[in-house]
Order: sequence, then C-alpha cells, then structure tokens
Amino acid sequence: MKDGFIKIACATPEVKVADCDYNTNRILKLIRKAAEKGVKIVCFPELCITGYTCGDLFLQDTLLESASRNLMRIAKETKDFDIVSIVGLPLSFHGKLYNCAAVVHDGEIRGIVPKKNIPNYSEFYEGRYFTPAPEKDFSDWIDLGDGKEIWIDGEIIFRCILSENPLAENFGSFKFGVEICEDLWTGDTPSVRLAKNGAAIIFNLSCSDEIIGKADYRRTIIKAKSGSLACAYAYADAGIGESTQDMVFAGHDIIAENGSIIAESKAFSKGLTIADIDFKKLAYERRRMNTFRTLDDMTNQNICLKLTETKLERKFPQTPFVPSDKHSLDSRCEEILTMQAVGLMTRLRHIDCKDVVIGLSGGLDSTLALIVAVHAFDMLGLDRKDIHTITMPCFGTTDRTYNNACKLARAYGSTLEEINIRESVCQHFRDINHDPDVHDITYENSQARERTQILMDKANQFNGIVIGTGDLSELALGWATYNGDHMSMYAVNSSIPKTLVRWLVNYEAEISQDELREVLIDVLDTPVSPELLPPDDDGLIAQKTEDLVGPYELHDFFLYYMLRFGFSPKKIFRIACISFSDKYDRETVMKWLKKFYWRFFSQQFKRSCLPDGPKVGSVTLSPRGDWRVPSDASYNIWIKELENLI
Repeated sequence: MKDGFIKIACATPEVKVADCDYNTNRILKLIRKAAEKGVKIVCFPELCITGYTCGDLFLQDTLLESASRNLMRIAKETKDFDIVSIVGLPLSFHGKLYNCAAVVHDGEIRGIVPKKNIPNYSEFYEGRYFTPAPEKDFSDWIDLGDGKEIWIDGEIIFRCILSENPLAENFGSFKFGVEICEDLWTGDTPSVRLAKNGAAIIFNLSCSDEIIGKADYRRTIIKAKSGSLACAYAYADAGIGESTQDMVFAGHDIIAENGSIIAESKAFSKGLTIADIDFKKLAYERRRMNTFRTLDDMTNQNICLKLTETKLERKFPQTPFVPSDKHSLDSRCEEILTMQAVGLMTRLRHIDCKDVVIGLSGGLDSTLALIVAVHAFDMLGLDRKDIHTITMPCFGTTDRTYNNACKLARAYGSTLEEINIRESVCQHFRDINHDPDVHDITYENSQARERTQILMDKANQFNGIVIGTGDLSELALGWATYNGDHMSMYAVNSSIPKTLVRWLVNYEAEISQDELREVLIDVLDTPVSPELLPPDDDGLIAQKTEDLVGPYELHDFFLYYMLRFGFSPKKIFRIACISFSDKYDRETVMKWLKKFYWRFFSQQFKRSCLPDGPKVGSVTLSPRGDWRVPSDASYNIWIKELENLI
C-alpha cells in the first residue's frame, strides 16, 4: 500500500452448476490463496456461488437458500483474512429476484449491489429470471436470515482507508465501485457514475461466453473504459465448469489501468490474475484532466443533418467469417479448435463418458469433428482408441473418400470400424416398397437415417455419445436429413460455417506432418458432397452440393449479414454484387440469394430441435440462444423485396 499501490485480483474458480457447496469451497480456496499473496481485494465472476448457467433452477427456493447460506459462510470463514472479497449470487428481495454482487470484509457482508442491465438477447435470457435494479432511489436493508441487515443499493461507493494518518481521507484512502457483466457493455454504464463519484477502481463480476473475436473486443472495451474514466478496471470472468450446452466460457480475466492492460489470464484457465494498482496515479490523472467532471455537469444538444444518398465505396470481405490476415487467421483457427474441444471435453467430463462415436465419411465436416474429438481426448488424457470412427459405405461412396476416412482414423490413432449399409438400405426399400432405381429424396434420406441409427446404437454399445458433424451453413440451408445426420448427442460443428470449416482443417494440416498432413490436404481438395447418389462412370463424385444449393461462399456471406446485422435482402444483394463482382454476375447472385431465403425459412423446423453444441462465433442458429423463430413464419416480404429489385 506504500505510495498508493494496492494489490487486487480477479479470480476464476472451477464450478459445478447449481452446486453451491462445491462452488463455495473453490471460492474460499482462492480467497485464501489471494490473501497469502498479499491481495487486498479479490473479485469473482457473476453468480459464482450458484454458477451462471443454472437456467430455470434460479426459480427454485432450494438453490436460492443454499446460495444465501454459502454467502454467510464465506463471510464467516474469511473473518480473519486481511482481504475484501466480492462474490456473485442470486438474491430474492421484496418478491423479486436480483443478480447481485456481495462485498465481504472482516466477517461481514458490507453491501450488496444488484445488476442494472439485464440482457435478454441472443444467447442471453436473464430477463426470464432476474429483475433489473431500478434506475433511481433503489436502496434498502436486506436480511439474509441471520438477523443482520445488509445495505442493498444499485450504486454503492466503497471507501477503503489504508492508514491511520490524519490526512488518510485525502491521501491514504481510495474508493471502488461494482458493476456486473452487461453493465459494462451498455452505453449508459454504471461505471461512469461510479467513477464520477470518486471510484478509482471498478470491479466487474462477469460471465461472458466465448465467441470468435470477443476476446479482442473485450480487451478493447475494457481498455477504453479504464482510459476514459481514468480508473482501474478489474474484470472477473466465469470459466470451466459452466454448462457448455450452447456456449463455452473462457475465464478471461482482465485488469486494466488508465487505458492499458496490466494483467490478463490465458483463455480457458482458472485461478488468480493479480495486479498492483496505483490509485494515487489515477487520482493525479483525474486532477490533470479538466474534462473529468462530476455528475450532471454537461448539457446535451441535438443536431439534425440532412443526408443525401451515399455512393457506396466501402469494400466488404467475401468471407466475413474468415480473417484475411494470415496471422489473425491462424490465431482464430487455434482459438476455435480450442473452444470446440473445451465444449466437448466439458460435456464428456460432466457425464463421465470416455467413448465417442463419429461417422467418418472422408469429407470436411466429419474430418473437423474427428480433429475436435482428438483435441478433447488429449485434454482429458484419454486414449484415442476410444474415439470410435465408423465408415459406412453405400451407393454413393467413392474410393477417394473411403480411403481418406481409413487414413484419417489410422493417422489419429482412433478405432476404425467399417459397416457397409447397402444391404440394410435395400432391405428397407423392400419394406417400404421403394424402387431402388428411383433416386429421389427417399433414396437419399434412407441412407442418412440408416447411418444415424447405426451410430446411435454403436454409442449405446460403448456407453458413449455420438458426435455430430453438421456445420452452420448446412443448418442455415437445411442441408441435412431430418432425424438423420441432423441429429447427434453433441454437435461440435454447429456454429462453424462451411467457409471456416475449410480453414480449420487447413490449419490442422499445416501443423501436422507426414501421412496425416497428406490426407488432410486431399480432404480439402475433395468436392463437397453427401455422396448419396451413385458415382459417375469414372467412379468420381457425381453429386456436388454447391451445384445443387449454390456456392457456400455466397451463402455464408448472405447468412452473416442477415443474422449478424439484420440487413435487408436488397442491402445484402447490393453489397454481395460489389464484393463478388469478380466471380458472379448480378443474375447469379440474385438466383442464389432467392434460394437462400427460401431454404432458410422453409427449413427452420430442423433448427427447432437441434442437439447441444457450443457457440463459437457471433452468428449461430441454436433455438436456445440466438435464433428463436416459428417454423411456419412467412418469408413473403423478403422474397417480394428481391422480386421488386428484378
């Protein structure tokens, strides 16, 4: 504390969802460790006592009562620690449930701060459970059951006296404030008012799921916030142990001071992130900045501009899901593969499962699923032989894909089993009285469903789970057999678009050697196909997906701007024509854009019952997260808008 330094920490414990006793043990262990290292204030993630991903369990009295008991236990067991602890939990107050931060010191709960901004968009639906702290005049006393009243307020300034010096109030003390997760991401963030009321350090209890690019954005916003407010900002993020049903959490703890990150945890780690904060330097910086003003010291004015139509000269990348810079692309690929593997690893560990089953076709998607499974098994220290890869040749299987499937299984050390389904499918044709010479949708889907039945039953034999191979682009277009390859027990590729799948496999090839590298390169060179129709006369793939549904690079472009930013069809058409002017004429872009909208809307029923899978990017189609629409919604206005352009 000499010369204005204070040691603070962000802590990410490993949790078990809805197990308050277990979580509290981990919290206490980290508080003890922090105190031993000289930390004076330690901040934990949002809802860390219960876990953030409890869902409707937050409405259960049993969980709420356990959370309150464990908060009091934390206060009691840290009484003799020279440390302030900030922990998160749900609290019921005046008939409403609040997402709260509790500040604990010297055996007492010093104050409770409820979350102000409750997200209810994309994968977040906190509004289902929690009430936001009112904007004004929200303060009262709350009794957690031990007869002691605790101050609860939407905005509290906590002041720490660090010496007995008579001048301590000015030179030996500092103030801090607390906000919770979404409070940081909003424009009207509480940290602004907290800082203007003297808080030199802002602590944020967060549970921010990890998607592509979010780590960089998180760093940027925290650096900017600490710089604009001339404060230190400590961001404690939830990590491993939170449910990976639809998301993964990286435990990305960040401590920034006046615009610079001074401490940061590695992704998907746990433990303490510690930094020394110079609150005297911050006080100086605020005195120096004559623009750092107190509350209600500014006047707002409205300025009206008359705008003419803009001539569009901005360039839009053809592959918005794929970074153009090679270094960024490699970093992105490594991050995605890690996120996918952590999602699968967490699921396997949760259900105590040591065997997985993958239908290995020799194509891109199943190859990526195998790569993810291998990484997850390596993380868990499991034997790769318990990755059961099954190749199921039938009418459309070519020698190229069959041989690549065998080579992949051998190169990765997984167990390979071949089950030829031709006889089973022919028997099924006889059962339903279908002519095998009629190569219609029944002919194709019968093969896909037979393969899924085998995978599910083999998983039962091994007491394992089926790993899904389908990707985001296929989900968007409905290019999957309902209750066939559409279904699995954990879908690791469900938020990876086809254009990105290719680069992930390419990245794996670049870091691999010998036979594995060669076979991965050949998989990349193989045309995308479900191989449900017989090969051509030369034994080559005859059924090419992009000839039927359109180029994936176009569809991924359409998907990104439709879902990520809600662009209208005419706007997407306009920017697509500019971006792809070197590849497609306007008529071709229009043809496939109309096909995209028709397939996207008509195939929603397949997305309404998707298996679990981790979200890794800003665009996903999980019915439990970002995309919740009725399966029978009309798409007439979208098509009419395109037709009016013609």
